Amino acid sequence: MTAQQKFFALLMGAGLFFVIIEMVRRRRLAEEYSFLWLFTGAGIIVLVIWYDLLEWLTLFIGAKAPTTTLFIFGLVFLMLINLHYSIKITKLTRQLKDLAQKIAMEKKIDS
Repeated sequence: MTAQQKFFALLMGAGLFFVIIEMVRRRRLAEEYSFLWLFTGAGIIVLVIWYDLLEWLTLFIGAKAPTTTLFIFGLVFLMLINLHYSIKITKLTRQLKDLAQKIAMEKKIDS
């Protein structure tokens, strides 16, 4: 990894930290979701600083290059995020249906 790539990756990790903390501070992001993103930023920084760990992970998963390992981790991360949001949407849809049915029953009783 070149010095320019390391600098860019460190900048991205630190930038992610700053943006997430600022969004939590302004109440645009709930604290429960911020931990996942802060963990991601920390992971980026750790892999940049401890490049041997990235090379070991590359050998461990059988990838050809460290960039492939990063791509795979990014893909897995996005899949997990999508799964998490699908679960949340399902839960909210059920709650909305139950609430609509309850309101409909109360309106029918009042009529």
